Amino acid sequence: MRTLTLRLPLPPGVNNQYVTAGKRRVLSAEAKAFRRAVAAILRPMLVSGSLSDEWLATLRDQPFAVDLVFYFETPYKRDLDGGLKLALDAVCDTLGLDDRYIVALTLEKRIDPLHPRLELELGPVPDWRFDQEYVVVD
Repeated sequence: MRTLTLRLPLPPGVNNQYVTAGKRRVLSAEAKAFRRAVAAILRPMLVSGSLSDEWLATLRDQPFAVDLVFYFETPYKRDLDGGLKLALDAVCDTLGLDDRYIVALTLEKRIDPLHPRLELELGPVPDWRFDQEYVVVD
């Protein structure tokens, strides 16, 4: 497998992702439900081996790219980037990946009033390098 392609539910918009609990901001019930839905899609793939440990190893602590296409019900009701962080966190957490290693990211907005969703593609970028003029300090 070169890339992982997923069809996920549409994450809630940024205004519906957090609630105040006391003096803290925590994930809303809607955001938690989205994270559970993503895990329910990915876990069977991990258990069955259709997502192999070898392929996942090509992404762990290595540069990888993510392409996201958000299919909204209407063209201008939601911001394109409103569900970005929640979607990346849900996928990366379930796969055991560190989203700090994402080096290429594309977002696209499309419209599908009958089937709102997120289509996500994730894969390694084996020849990506930082500019050689700079020293990277971990």
